Amino acid sequence: MNSQHLMIDRTWTLFLDRDGVINRRMADDYVRTWDQFEFLPGVLESMTRFRGIFGRIIIVSNQQGVGKGLMSDTDVLSIHQHMIKEIGDAGGKVDAVFYSPYLQSAGSVMRKPNIGMALKARKRFPDLRFNRSVMAGDSLSDMIFGKRTGMKTVLISSDTTLAKQYPRQIDYIYSDLITFSHAI
Repeated sequence: MNSQHLMIDRTWTLFLDRDGVINRRMADDYVRTWDQFEFLPGVLESMTRFRGIFGRIIIVSNQQGVGKGLMSDTDVLSIHQHMIKEIGDAGGKVDAVFYSPYLQSAGSVMRKPNIGMALKARKRFPDLRFNRSVMAGDSLSDMIFGKRTGMKTVLISSDTTLAKQYPRQIDYIYSDLITFSHAI
């Protein structure tokens, strides 16, 4: 991705997934407390770089552990408050975090790949334009979410299998957030 090619400026919004992109994804479990939250290498530096590129940074995250009763909304909000503070202390910023507590089986419009969180973000930020937004995530649901709203999509993964299977869903692929941040 070349910012000159896309002409990314402060009018653009960056949407980021959380687990597997910002923090280490827990195998067969959910990050339930701040003590379990671990930033991936280079993420804090990336967030500082993104602050200088994008006008707005929004995190969108499916958190069905709440729907399963494994953690509460209060637990998730506490994790997000700590995460935002750490990112801010490192020189980055997060303008908003939206999450979906619903089970996948519920079929909620708020759960990615459905676009409820994007619509909620636009309601909060009326000047937000999806055609001037980038969705960076590590799953197919993140990519579909981005495409359904007209965003550019960036797969954050060292595994190129998804990109080969779903080339129309994925505009760019980078092994991690820091590589992506240096490419724009």
